[in-house]
Formats: sequence, C-alpha cells, structure tokens
Amino acid sequence: MPPSYEEIRQEFGFASLNSARKHLLQLHRKGFIRSPWKNQKRALEIIEQEDAPKAATLPLLGTVVAGVPVEAEEVPESIDVPESLLKRGEHFALRVTGDSMIDDGIFEGDVLVVQRASTADSGATVVAVVDGEATVKRFFPMGPQASQGSSPNGEKIELRPANERYESIMVDADSVELRGVVVGLMRTFG
Repeated sequence: MPPSYEEIRQEFGFASLNSARKHLLQLHRKGFIRSPWKNQKRALEIIEQEDAPKAATLPLLGTVVAGVPVEAEEVPESIDVPESLLKRGEHFALRVTGDSMIDDGIFEGDVLVVQRASTADSGATVVAVVDGEATVKRFFPMGPQASQGSSPNGEKIELRPANERYESIMVDADSVELRGVVVGLMRTFG
C-alpha cells in the first residue's frame, strides 16, 4: 500500500502535508509516479523505468535576451529535457531573460530548447547573434532570397519581437549569424 501524505511527511521530515504534496507533484511531473490527485492520498503508483519518459541531457549554455540584444552570457551547465522535444541534429538549451517574446508565450526564466542551425524558415523563432550580441526573435528574411525563406542570404533580415513594446531589429544579412531554431520550451512554476 502506498504511504499517506502524513507518513511521507514524517519519513522525510517535512514541516507540512503541503510540502509532501509538492514533492509528490514534482515526482509526477518528472514521470516517476502516477496519481489521480483527487483526495485519494494513497492512490500513488510508481511508474516502471521502461514506462518512464526518456530524457536527454543538453548543455545549458547560459542566457539569451528576449529584448534588446546584449552579449550572450555563457555559463556551461546541463539540463535534462524530454526526448519528445528534440528533433534530428544537435541541440542546446538557453535560459531567457527579458520580455520581448511574451506574446509567443516565452517568458523570463524559461528554458529554450534550440536545434543548432544556420538557416531557418521565415517566421521561425530563432536564436541569432547580431554583431556579436545574442537575441531570441522571429526570423524574417527580406530581399531576393526572402521568397525561399530558408536562408539568411537576403539583403536584410528582420528580427521581430513578440511584444508590441519593442520594435523589430532590421539588419544586413551578413551581420546576422543564426545559432539555432527554437524547438521547445520548458518552464518551472513556483
């Protein structure tokens, strides 16, 4: 029989039943346990390892600004992300600072999962370096190559924020280096 919240609280020395519940919710979010969470406190089920969601460890390379570009801060760490967020190729993660992408649901403190790429489709959310400064924005090539939408070879590039308080960044194509395309987002609450 699974333990009650009170038994869990006592075993781990938590101050309250709410602390035990919060820890159980974290285990649930990470895919280690299952529970209906409807006042059935002994209805916990441990998920067998082969059933547990698979995770990959990605380098968390630091922060990227969702705002006015600034020099990227590199603080190499690692973070586990669900394999379901990954596509083919190499990936990395960056923590977001700033609020220029809030209308796309990207908030300060979020972790972006980025597929390393030097090209992107028009409208894709990308991590770009402009004159040595990194930012996350929507990518819109403009000029002769814009209709193809897959390469920053147009004359100009528009890096568009998703917050009406910010203006687009218009730059020459040769001053933009795409580092990757955002393919996932992770957020923690609390």
